[in-house]
Amino acid sequence: MSPKLGFIEELKRRNVFRVGIAYAVVSWLIIQVVGVALDSFGSPPWVMKTILVVLAAGLPFALIFAWAFELTPEGLKKEKDVDRTQSITHVTGRKLDFTIIGILVVALGYFAYDKFVLKGSEPFSSAEGVAAEGEAGKRALTPLKSIAVLPFVNMSSDPEQEFFSDGISEEILNSLSKVKELQVAGRTSSFAFKGKNQDLRLIGETLGVGNILEGSVRKSGDTVRITAQLIRVDNGFHLWSETYDRKLDNVFAIQDEIATAILKELKATLLAGEDTAVKAVRTDTKAYDLYLLAKQRLYERTGPTIESAAELLDRAIAIDPEYAPAYAQRGIAALLLSKGSGTYGDIPREQALTQGKLYLDKALQLDPELAEAWAGMGLYYTNLPKSDLAKGTEALQKALAINPGMIDASNWLHNILEASGKVSEANALVMDMIQRDPLYRPGIRNGVESFVLFGQQDQALAYLERIRPLIPNDAVIQSSEAAIRLSLGQTAEGVKLIESAVALQPTNSVARLTRSFAWMDTHQYERVAAEGEAWMPIFALKYLGRTEEASMLAFKWAEEQADPGILFSFLNNSGRSDEVVAYLEERWPDLDALRKDFPPYSGLGDFLMLDVALAYSRTGNQQRFDDAMQRVKGVHDGLKAQGVSNTVFWMSEAAYQALAGNLDSCLEYLDRAVKAGAVTATRMATDYPMLAPLEGDPRFEAIQARMIEHLNSERQKLGLEPVST
Repeated sequence: MSPKLGFIEELKRRNVFRVGIAYAVVSWLIIQVVGVALDSFGSPPWVMKTILVVLAAGLPFALIFAWAFELTPEGLKKEKDVDRTQSITHVTGRKLDFTIIGILVVALGYFAYDKFVLKGSEPFSSAEGVAAEGEAGKRALTPLKSIAVLPFVNMSSDPEQEFFSDGISEEILNSLSKVKELQVAGRTSSFAFKGKNQDLRLIGETLGVGNILEGSVRKSGDTVRITAQLIRVDNGFHLWSETYDRKLDNVFAIQDEIATAILKELKATLLAGEDTAVKAVRTDTKAYDLYLLAKQRLYERTGPTIESAAELLDRAIAIDPEYAPAYAQRGIAALLLSKGSGTYGDIPREQALTQGKLYLDKALQLDPELAEAWAGMGLYYTNLPKSDLAKGTEALQKALAINPGMIDASNWLHNILEASGKVSEANALVMDMIQRDPLYRPGIRNGVESFVLFGQQDQALAYLERIRPLIPNDAVIQSSEAAIRLSLGQTAEGVKLIESAVALQPTNSVARLTRSFAWMDTHQYERVAAEGEAWMPIFALKYLGRTEEASMLAFKWAEEQADPGILFSFLNNSGRSDEVVAYLEERWPDLDALRKDFPPYSGLGDFLMLDVALAYSRTGNQQRFDDAMQRVKGVHDGLKAQGVSNTVFWMSEAAYQALAGNLDSCLEYLDRAVKAGAVTATRMATDYPMLAPLEGDPRFEAIQARMIEHLNSERQKLGLEPVST
């Protein structure tokens, strides 16, 4: 009689462990195969859940069966009826070992085929990015803790209610974006799919999200029916759906219910932590309608639509003087309508700042935790005549802490980082922005300019090609491509693109500004003098010989914009460097004070301090010259360390090297810039008077001649006469 074994040894002898392992491996293989089959047939999610439950429930029965029964040469018998001396469990165990190994080989083969053959053979369009392999990795890692809120379909008979259905979608999106562990696609990009009936998997891949919320709104009289459904992108399964029938005075309650229900579902399946309740800011229904319509128009970012938004917000505030979000957006509208470069209106700057601040203060008084108001404050501080970048940064960071998905706040923080010389941080932020919200209009241009700043024009063009099919014939895309072409020296193509963009959207101030740069690059000075934007007519008039007009404009610009940089450049270019020194020393006791008021816009170089250095060099103040040059060197070295690489920076570095007396180094930077397509005035030293010591040097003259040859080649493509030095 065999000695009695311990419990563990008996489990081993009866092959219970082997049966458990074999059962688990077979179950895993079944799940993989069945999962593919169910996806192909579009089966509902409960089918897979049922299979999982059945397989899990079967494991204990398999283990009990292995314990209670034994396979013998005569067939299956109860274990207690088998003579231990005749037991063949060791033979059965070896067969189970071979079976497990065989199943594992099949499973590994399936895994390899799925990973390296099926997924590895998927085609990638060039529009998906610069590096196909990197983009494939991104798609494979699309986070399940992510969602896009598509604009709800307006089922009402009145097309004017379109903004209401869009507004419901947007407010739900804003509620979800406040959940820090949830990645929410940006509003502009989500809304790009409005009315297009695109495949949800394509939308999910484009926006990089794992879940999509869609729905519809039917508004009739004083009632509304809202239907919402949450869909998993990878398999199209519906995770949740609900219909709400409410009186319109309960629209905020509906908003809360939908957003809270979605969060509850996501928390249950994807997110850790307690359920989050969402609460919208209440107001009068009519005021809310006006607020929603105003926000729609603000997103369009043109002068007329922002003016219309301001009027709508005034009406909303008149109906409900306690509605904080309306005050916040009204303050932002006032700032956007100020007169100046990169803004959209003609309100005098001081008036716009005063008006904007009053509205934003009121919004924060009513709701100190309103992200919209803090974002507006960030914009306010950066628009001050002497920008307070520290306060602007603090306000924008607070806005993003309250609502991480607020794309305007991210964009304005990017602008501050770039203006502060933190161009690599600014680049990282804008790259994240165009990943989350690739169709956000200000982000498109800032993203392109950031690519160009680092000499990544190929990536910039690839980004535009990726989004172009979603917003075809778009002025912002054409304007952005024009900027890329100009940076590459392809000025004729840049001119054609930007003129087309302005024709598409004449109110687009950024496009008009780019058009002025394009005309300057092709020496179309008459057009710049007549229709140019910002400071460019000053130099166009100077090059046309209308010096007195140019001088008056330069001083007016410095006064209105509180920006001496353009004035200093004009005066130095006109041989009036003594006036630069007089203007500077009358207003700032030293260069520390000047630098505090005007930190370098350091993506391109320290042009202000270069002009200060030139002025002190010409007027014989060696100490101030050395001080200014040391500051320029610090800025430029910082840019190089961060990887900045563009023709404008190379030209500014050439100017610095010339002032420092390093003429060989200056020529190297000039040669690099001209080979990359840089264009200046007919004589380089006209635009960059720091280069005057090089006049007559054969090497300099050869570079100068190549620049003119390239300029005339581009002018010929536009049907313009050649220019000469």
